[in-house]
Amino acid sequence: MAARDLKIDTAFATLPLPGEKESGDLCLIKRVGVGTLVAVVDGLGHGEEAANAAHAAVGALERYAREPLSDLVRRCHEALLGLRGVVLGLAYLDPQGATLTWLGVGNIGGILLRADSGSRPARVTLVPSAGFIGGDPPHPTTRSVPLALGDTVLLFSDGIKEGFADSVVVTNTPKEIVDSAISRHTKGNDDALILVARYAR
Repeated sequence: MAARDLKIDTAFATLPLPGEKESGDLCLIKRVGVGTLVAVVDGLGHGEEAANAAHAAVGALERYAREPLSDLVRRCHEALLGLRGVVLGLAYLDPQGATLTWLGVGNIGGILLRADSGSRPARVTLVPSAGFIGGDPPHPTTRSVPLALGDTVLLFSDGIKEGFADSVVVTNTPKEIVDSAISRHTKGNDDALILVARYAR
């Protein structure tokens, strides 16, 4: 199959804390080179100050998107001086190289669900570094794993209930997955956001 036939399908859904007009949970989906950069950013707390921090971090990611993931963390840290901090999940999906490279800082969730039910392991979990961006400069570990057609990446804030991925139907579209998660699996006491990216034809 030619590289031009490969793509990354994405969708996201978000919900602010009940009673709040603005969410401190934001995301980025950006085509970079042959692949796609995706990020979930969660401003500490909620409300306007959390949203301001999240917007600053997403702006830095957008501006410097072609840099390595570890450098993007540093760019976010610099953008947050004088603002609240954020936690972050960041991934680059390369359909041409069939790889996923990702990292996390703080209480952000990330799961890779394999399309092939016979794969072992059937899922790979993102292990984020402790702390947050905007405090002491973080030094997260970047990990790369092979990506197969149909594999699905979930990035989500801590406003989504733990264990929700157990109910994900991997044959559903990314939009169906995010719509289900945001309607059935939010905690209700925080902003919530989920982003799904799938390696597809």
